[in-house]
Amino acid sequence: MTAHSTSAPRPITFQQGCTQALDEAMAADDSVFLLGEDIGDREGGGTFKVTKGLADKYGTARVRTTPISEQAIVGTAVGAAVAGMRPVAEIMLMNFITLGLDQLVNHAAKLRYMSGGQTGVPLTIRTATGAGGGFAGQHSDMLETWLAHVPGLKVVVPSSPADAKGLLLSCVLDDDPCVFVEHTQMYWTKGPAPEPGLRIPLGTAHIARPGRDVSVIAYGRPVGEVLALADRLAGEGIEVEVVDLRTVSPWDERTVLESVARTRRAVVVHEAVRRFGVGAEVSARINEELFGQLAAPVVRVASADTPVPFSRPLEQAYLYKVSDVESAVRKAMA
Repeated sequence: MTAHSTSAPRPITFQQGCTQALDEAMAADDSVFLLGEDIGDREGGGTFKVTKGLADKYGTARVRTTPISEQAIVGTAVGAAVAGMRPVAEIMLMNFITLGLDQLVNHAAKLRYMSGGQTGVPLTIRTATGAGGGFAGQHSDMLETWLAHVPGLKVVVPSSPADAKGLLLSCVLDDDPCVFVEHTQMYWTKGPAPEPGLRIPLGTAHIARPGRDVSVIAYGRPVGEVLALADRLAGEGIEVEVVDLRTVSPWDERTVLESVARTRRAVVVHEAVRRFGVGAEVSARINEELFGQLAAPVVRVASADTPVPFSRPLEQAYLYKVSDVESAVRKAMA
């Protein structure tokens, strides 16, 4: 038994959280294996180095560098999952997941239903995306809403290094297909390390900061920014409750609705474009269930309805702003 330490948890980066989750999953279950472009150690351990060191530790039979074919990567992973393995397929950037949507949407998401529950597909797709790095429109889109619209898929977007580890470990050990979205601008952010083996349940939101005046619902990168804003607004006497969805699909309606029922005000924040986004679904459910209790209309904050620009000034203009979140909170309070 390990003695409990009274010292503060050792900080890790978001990237390290992902690596540790894969390491623990592979150590615990021999059926877990990784596949994707350039993920082996001879190729550098992946574009964002999440798989670095794992091929040397577990061998190239379990960390397989593939040809540049997303369709082949996802198709192979689906077949391996049906055959009893637990593949973790890396799609280098989320825009490229479009090339594997047939296998993901028409096969992985539906096989359990089409087999009367007899065929599980314990598959995890890891993919990176996000604006802010100058990667332009074909490398930066947040497409989680596309995938959340597909019954049978679980879509997870972590907001911290500890959540990255705990949620990814849960995805890999889940018996249904999961898409795990990593933000490219968060890989080097630091936070406390979770306990070894910690698994964060999928489909469960987290009250990251309690508050009484307005609920701000977010996920992924915006969560940290909203928490910082909430600390600042507390100095003015505005107590913001921050709800981190963690899992976009299935999302935790109960926790969100209970939070908004307490505060009677809601702001929904996400990086993806505004139209037909996660914010629209969350806002609709709040209005359907709590319309008569709301003190103000639900406010949405999102990025502009345009492809992600390459030019840095235009990219910054495209992205949602913390100042937009602050304005939305003040609007709800007014």
